[in-house]
Parts: sequence; structure tokens; C-alpha cells
Amino acid sequence: MPGIIGKKLGMSQVIQDDGRVIPATFIHCQPNTVVQVKTKSNDGYPAIVLGFDEYKNPSKNKKYKIMKEFSIDNSDDYKKDQKIDLNELKDIESVSITSTSKGRGFQGVIKRHKFSRGPETHGSHHHREPGSIGTCAKPGRVMKGKKLPGHMGTQQVTLLNRPVVKLVPEKEIIAIKGPVPGSTNGYVYIKY
Repeated sequence: MPGIIGKKLGMSQVIQDDGRVIPATFIHCQPNTVVQVKTKSNDGYPAIVLGFDEYKNPSKNKKYKIMKEFSIDNSDDYKKDQKIDLNELKDIESVSITSTSKGRGFQGVIKRHKFSRGPETHGSHHHREPGSIGTCAKPGRVMKGKKLPGHMGTQQVTLLNRPVVKLVPEKEIIAIKGPVPGSTNGYVYIKY
């Protein structure tokens, strides 16, 4: 199985048998449904499309709130409407997590790019401004990629090789070591 879609529940701690306390993010993974199986002969590459979080009143064309394509090695192992759950992850020790980070809105350079602030006293009017951004007469313009205020967050973030701390298939919950980007109830794509 290439991956599974889940919903972030939040962070807590997992206490190991030797007394170690490990911070972990808990993700609820209901059984995903195989919506489409792509084959090399028809589509040019083997892949499956998983559907997650079914609508209460699904329409003919829209049945799931979120769908995601995962690449696979062999398309013969999967069939349409097949259910995929956490039992597939029993022997996996680490996974890759992809999700959308929290949106921060329009932010200044101190929060967005970790600029240091200017002097606060002796008549200084330069507190949280970015400072001079231009160049001399040549090239006489602001260079591309300059760190300036702007929209922050709401970006796709991928964390590789995150250890799996705990797996509870009967409750459809997986615990991943450390933080996972995104807000509570945000969708998370787990690959391995």
C-alpha cells in the first residue's frame, strides 16, 4: 500500500515502557476507499486514487471531500471500491507526512523572515520596518526574491521519515513522533 489519508486530531504524549515520554501527533485514519485504479496500459503509469471523508448527502459526481492519488508498483493488487485501513501499516516504522501548514495571513518581515528589530529609543523611528531594499543606480531596481512582508503559511509541507510511535488499528488512530503541520481536523497524507 502506498499511503493513506487521515485527519489530524492534535498533539499529546506517549509514555514508553521504560518511562520515556515522547511527544506525538495523533491522526485519525478511517478506512480509505479506492476510487480509481490507474494502469500503465490505460493511463501511462500505475496509481490509485483514494477517497476519504464521505459526504453525508453525496451527489453522483462528488462522493468524497478529499481525494488523493498515490503511485504504486503493481495495479493488479488493487480493485475499485476496495477499503484500505491502518492494518497495512503494522510493520512500518517510519512514514512521510504531507499536509498544509496553518495560514498566518499578511505578516511583516520580523515574523515572516526572522529579521531583527531596530533600536527602540533615542528618537529612532525604525522599529519593525524591513529597512532599505533598493540598490544603487545599477541595476536601479529591487532584485527578485527580496525578503519582504507578505502572505505567510498555507503551504504544502512534507516531513520525511517520521517515526511511528503507536498504532491502534481498532480505533483507527496512528501516533507520529513530533509535530505535524496543519491545524486540528486538517487533512494529512501519510506515505511510506
